[in-house]
Amino acid sequence: MATSSIVLKTLGGAELLPLLPALARLRITVFREYPYLYDGDEGYEAEYLRTYAASPQAGVIVAFDGTTPVGAATCLPLADETDNVTAPFRARGWDPARFFYFGESVLLPAYRGQGLGVGFFAAREAHARAVSSCDFATFCAVRRPADHPARPASWQPLDTFWRRRGFSPDPGLACTMSWKEVGEPAETSKTLAFWVKSLSGADLP
Repeated sequence: MATSSIVLKTLGGAELLPLLPALARLRITVFREYPYLYDGDEGYEAEYLRTYAASPQAGVIVAFDGTTPVGAATCLPLADETDNVTAPFRARGWDPARFFYFGESVLLPAYRGQGLGVGFFAAREAHARAVSSCDFATFCAVRRPADHPARPASWQPLDTFWRRRGFSPDPGLACTMSWKEVGEPAETSKTLAFWVKSLSGADLP
């Protein structure tokens, strides 16, 4: 499958509304895989994605194969995120207004390994620079033990990929999120660790 047939578009606001059901299904499909093991709900997902439609500076980079969304990556000012995501920054004395948050990047398996992940990061950084004066980009990723029973033998962490994009982990910066995991009867709390990159050349405080 050639990436020449895939178009990345950065969308926001009302442009996103017709795509919310398709984007919700994408998130549910991809995040069901390890390491998130997310047992999702389309109604919740569509409502969650409305956060991006409502944030004036938010952007969603959608990968289209023709007219079909096959992947998406989200971003918005960290200050527009929920308290559980901003709290670790405030606890450090870091102003969330200086950070642009990269929420998630999801891509159907058939389209992986063709450079679209790199395109997602580049487009989000371009969007952050275009709509804000944020000094830093940040995202978080779930922590799983190396011996997790659901870890596929072929699974590899994305640390090397993220480092190549210029991000570094901050071992002391983490947040918690809750979701229902495949095989669980109810939501449980998970720990997610943050990675940070300077967009402006500024050093972290």
